[in-house]
Amino acid sequence: MKEPKPDSDLRSSLRPLPNLIFASRWLQLPLYLGLIAAQAVYVYHFWVELVHLLHAVMGSQEALQQLITSIGYKPSGAPVTSLNETVIMLVVLALIDVVMISNLLIMVIVGGYETFVSRMNLEGHPDQPEWLSHVNASVLKVKLATAIIGISSIHLLKTFINADNYSDRVLIAQTCIHIAFLFSALAIAYTDKIMSGIEARKH
Repeated sequence: MKEPKPDSDLRSSLRPLPNLIFASRWLQLPLYLGLIAAQAVYVYHFWVELVHLLHAVMGSQEALQQLITSIGYKPSGAPVTSLNETVIMLVVLALIDVVMISNLLIMVIVGGYETFVSRMNLEGHPDQPEWLSHVNASVLKVKLATAIIGISSIHLLKTFINADNYSDRVLIAQTCIHIAFLFSALAIAYTDKIMSGIEARKH
């Protein structure tokens, strides 16, 4: 029985054109590096908002106004001069939103690189994500769709809490978009289940 050829031998045995086409996957590397830079921007934004919140708790009017501006809160009555439950809730939801988008970026960066560019050889690493052990293009699509639903839910909740500042048209539109995301995720998951069943029957 012949031993399998090492990867280096397999790569060298490719004809020039297939080898060039296969190597073109590395063109995606700058895209993932760009997403890492975007991740750093979100980390910075998270800490700026958190620092403003802490300063507002300690009575800083400047920090409070910066928070109110960033979350788009427009009180219907008297101007807000101190933190209230609505402002705190909107700020916390904004922070959660940043975290969820950051999680989405991690899934795209790590899962996309592992699936489409090159293996990371994380098997046995204590910090290997549980979902990465069985990730493929279909699993990645389902996880991304689920993450998008979570982000959309946070945005919708923020809108409903601050509903006085939005028209009925905007509220209805955001609700319909969220439902569309939900049905899209269900369709992707159902399609993945069908394809997995077909592959299982083949084997």
